[in-house]
Amino acid sequence: MKEKKRFFQFAFSLDLSYLNYELKIIKKIKEKENTSMEVTAEDLGKRSFCEAVMRARLPKAVFKELKKTIDYGAPLDAAIADSVAIAMREWAKELGATHYTHWFHPLTNLTAEKHDSFMDPVGDGTFITEFTGKELIKAEPDGSSFPSGGIRETCAARGYTVWDCTSPAFVREGAQGATLCIPTAFCSYTGEALDEKTPLLRSMEAINKESIRLLRLFGNTTSKKVTPSVGPEQEYFLVDAKKFLQRKDLIYTGRTLFGAMPPKGQELDDHYFGTIRQRVASYMKDVNEELWKLGVAAKTQHNEVAPAQHELAPIYAEANIAVDHNQIIMKTLKKVACEHGLKCLLHEKPFAGVNGSGKHNNWSITTDDGINMLDPGKTPHENVQFLLVLACILKAVDVHADLLRESAADPGNDHRLGANEAPPAIISIFLGEQLQDVVEQLLSTGEATHSLNGGKLQTGVTTLPDLTKDATDRNRTSPFAFTGNKFEFRMVGSRDSIAGSNVVLNTIVAEAFAEACDVLEKADDFDTAVHSLIKEYLTDHQRIIFNGNGYSDEWVAEAEKRGLPNIKSMVEAIPALTTDKAVELFGKFGVFTKAELESRAEIKYENYAKAINIEAKAMIDIAAKQIIPAVVKYTKELADTVLAVKEAGADASVQAEMLADISGLLTETKAALKKLEAVTEEAAGKEEGKVQSEFYHFSVVTAMEGLRTPVDELEMIVDKEVWPMPSYGDLLFEV
Repeated sequence: MKEKKRFFQFAFSLDLSYLNYELKIIKKIKEKENTSMEVTAEDLGKRSFCEAVMRARLPKAVFKELKKTIDYGAPLDAAIADSVAIAMREWAKELGATHYTHWFHPLTNLTAEKHDSFMDPVGDGTFITEFTGKELIKAEPDGSSFPSGGIRETCAARGYTVWDCTSPAFVREGAQGATLCIPTAFCSYTGEALDEKTPLLRSMEAINKESIRLLRLFGNTTSKKVTPSVGPEQEYFLVDAKKFLQRKDLIYTGRTLFGAMPPKGQELDDHYFGTIRQRVASYMKDVNEELWKLGVAAKTQHNEVAPAQHELAPIYAEANIAVDHNQIIMKTLKKVACEHGLKCLLHEKPFAGVNGSGKHNNWSITTDDGINMLDPGKTPHENVQFLLVLACILKAVDVHADLLRESAADPGNDHRLGANEAPPAIISIFLGEQLQDVVEQLLSTGEATHSLNGGKLQTGVTTLPDLTKDATDRNRTSPFAFTGNKFEFRMVGSRDSIAGSNVVLNTIVAEAFAEACDVLEKADDFDTAVHSLIKEYLTDHQRIIFNGNGYSDEWVAEAEKRGLPNIKSMVEAIPALTTDKAVELFGKFGVFTKAELESRAEIKYENYAKAINIEAKAMIDIAAKQIIPAVVKYTKELADTVLAVKEAGADASVQAEMLADISGLLTETKAALKKLEAVTEEAAGKEEGKVQSEFYHFSVVTAMEGLRTPVDELEMIVDKEVWPMPSYGDLLFEV
């Protein structure tokens, strides 16, 4: 009877939690004014199974063992799993959780989850709430339906999710109630990584090992662990949900396939850092509250350059946690938008002609005792350790520029890179005046004797304090820029997981550190050897340094002279994954096997072909079913007007000219539509993989542009009341 009573209490709590959630949603939708902050200090991180929660709820010995694994990579003791599972379950239940899920990152740029109830049958028709260590550590989702790149046959369904104890579990609220989400890795039955998390963790181990080697050479005996830290800035657009639903292109593809520029765009730069609209401010408030409760430290929010574009930036976190947090951020941005009658667009280029959205990946490497290896100090010319780290990074980026570019390759970024706010497709490094001067000293004289100082900025106003001037300006056109004590990789697309770029960064820098250590560990005179090595690396790889305007045509020509690759599209970037150089690099550090790299290349080719195919078919559908019928109807009305005006004896030349212009563009549209239909059908018959993807890029995309041109011209002259979808002006300015 006790178990039955417990079951009914459990079922009632499930219904009650769902009802409370629905009431909360209704309340939010009805609220029209921004209210005061509702999150208290006690609420911060309340739905994150963070270190403080673990310390309070776990037995002391269990917590100590788990911390060893989290902090220093000690093997996870399965014997403690049951204790952790019990504590995690009770904590989650107190927050209303009725289900748990192994939350993972398949090769789709999204997260995946399968929910299981805490209820287990006991054999007599009753149930108990149960969650064991075995269930915590391992689960078995269907591995056949996720991209595998040929690693697994379609009929081979078994895959495993494995608990990543280094990233905190969290309880997420949704329409289904509260769910305990357990961050996990995802691998195939045969052990290959089928996710973004596993290679990231491998790369973090690689850079930790090689960084410790380097630190020991400089006499550091106290640091035990080096961790890459990441702070990704998330850009996004907000549009009205009702207008979104009238745009089939946004629904199908995430971007507008047609659309003429409105009279006002971003020319005045008045949206950037401007006053946040009340509707958007209310949305941001709810986003912040949701993220803070989940333990995601959302710090900065503001309007971006384009109308209806915004940015959210979190506080730095260890790379694997930052990857999880960024996925939570993207999910939360979309979820909360729906609660406010909005839609969040994460596509890299949802609107042609205005700024696209990226995800600036701020990257540094820090020790467990607080040393930032990318901190130059006040006198970088005297900081030999920093100069070696810098030289190694220059070498890593120069040697593996193709891999770094590939890590930011996706169909959306093909439209974004190289224009407006986005960096060019050419990889280069911005160092700034201070470090550039130090490098030039080393290259010209063999030693650096001074560092440029920033000085003071005189405001000229007596009531304002004078400001300390930084020694280095910033460069928003650089794809890989040094920004004081970190590097900012600005190429990453707004929809993408940041895992891929950080896997590459961690691994290529680990290789450069390893090669430097191999030399220095054998040196008889360390000081002389390290000085020579710094000069050698700077000499050999100075071509990667560029502090100028990355948008200029002159830089494109200069980069070609320097021999820097200019990889303009995703399909041209993918081959970098399977070069002998890449296979050797990732194999050396156990990050990817050759089979895993080949599978990822195949997946990327497949994803590109599918994405462009969907876009092409969407264009065909919209043009054939919406735009052409609307314009035909309008030409009929216009023709009737011409006849009526002529019969009245008035001059109908203006109407006749409009009719001729529209009819001509309509003819162009129909011809372009037929061409796109034909080339899309041809693409479907191409050999899957590289051949098909290249055909989509060079032929189908060209045909899509050919269809868009006359349609956008038609939008400028056809009556707005007749046009079958909201315009750019409607979407960007009516939020």
